[in-house]
Amino acid sequence: MAKGDNSFDVACKVDPQAVADAVHQATREVQTRYDLKQTKTELGLEKDAITVHTDNDYVLKQVLDVLQSKLHRRGVPLKALTYGKVEPAAGGTVRQRIDVQQGIPMDKAKEIVRLIKDMKLKVQAQIQEDQVRVFGKNRDDLQAVIKTLREQDLGIEMQFTNYRTE
Repeated sequence: MAKGDNSFDVACKVDPQAVADAVHQATREVQTRYDLKQTKTELGLEKDAITVHTDNDYVLKQVLDVLQSKLHRRGVPLKALTYGKVEPAAGGTVRQRIDVQQGIPMDKAKEIVRLIKDMKLKVQAQIQEDQVRVFGKNRDDLQAVIKTLREQDLGIEMQFTNYRTE
C-alpha cells in the first residue's frame, strides 16, 4: 500500500462464543417449552456448524425459529448461516446441518472484486485469504464502494472493517 492510500477490508467474522451461547440457550428453551418438551430434539455444535436433530419437519421449523431468535438476539447475522437440506435420520426423525460462515468464500470474493472493478473508480481490490482489501487515494471512492456493496445482495454477510486513512 503506497503512502497516502486509504483502505478497508470486506470481511465476514462471526463470534463463535455468541453462536455457542445461542445454541445453549435454544437447547434450554426447547427442553422447557411446553409444545417441544416431549420431542426428541438435539442441537449439536461443531466448529463451524450447528446440527439440529428432531422428530419431524414441523418440530424442526419450530426449533429453527427458536434458534434464529437466540442467534439474532446475540448479534449473529442470520445471513451468515447456510442451511443444508433436511435429511431423514434413524427412527423416522429428521436432521439438518446449518453451516456458520467464517470468512468470504472465494467465488463471492471474486464477485466482489468484479463489482468493484465494474464501478470504474480509482480503487483497487485484492483477495487476501478470506477477506477482500480495497484501497485507493480518494476516501469518497471508498465510501462509494461501501455503499454499492451494501446495496448488493450477494447472499453473504459482509462487514467493513479496518478502515484506515492516511
